[in-house]
Amino acid sequence: MSPRKSVAETAATRDRIITSALALATSEGLEGLTIGRLATDLGMSKAGVIGHFGSKEALQLAVLASAVERFRLRVPARAVGAEPGTRRLTRAFDEWVDYMAEAEGHGGCFLTSVATEFDGRPGPIRDAVLEALAAWSAYVRAELRTAVETGELPPDTDVDQVAFELDGVVLAANQSIQLHRDPRTPARARRAIARLLAA
Repeated sequence: MSPRKSVAETAATRDRIITSALALATSEGLEGLTIGRLATDLGMSKAGVIGHFGSKEALQLAVLASAVERFRLRVPARAVGAEPGTRRLTRAFDEWVDYMAEAEGHGGCFLTSVATEFDGRPGPIRDAVLEALAAWSAYVRAELRTAVETGELPPDTDVDQVAFELDGVVLAANQSIQLHRDPRTPARARRAIARLLAA
């Protein structure tokens, strides 16, 4: 076997582990992710699974990084073509609501769930969640400031307050989708977002 093929196969196996781990963590929680269950699901040994990461925490961080990238590609990346300001934010939040509602088994938003799971636990996972959410928050605030500068929103708009309320809508939507299985949630969330972004 050539070294190049070996490296490619190792990377493919690592990706397969992360994909399976993300699916498992979506239903069981990131803390509920066990090496034994993952090894069984993948038809691998525990040592074979953990050998790609070194520790359970490193695996959890890799799963979280994968989830963040999927979110980035699904939500802000799909809003790039929309006009900056409220239109772009509306598109981004529409994508986020769709993302939560489409998750298999009413999985909701993985990042929101992990934030709740680790909000009181100091450590690298909580730090990584905070970093991801800070990037999203900066994105939302930047688009809101653009909306103020272009006159879409009044000049006295409290950008931090609107961003806070938008996050509140998404948190409520995530709970309604996951806990209540309410099919009206996407429409309700969109109406709330539209009110907050109305001029």
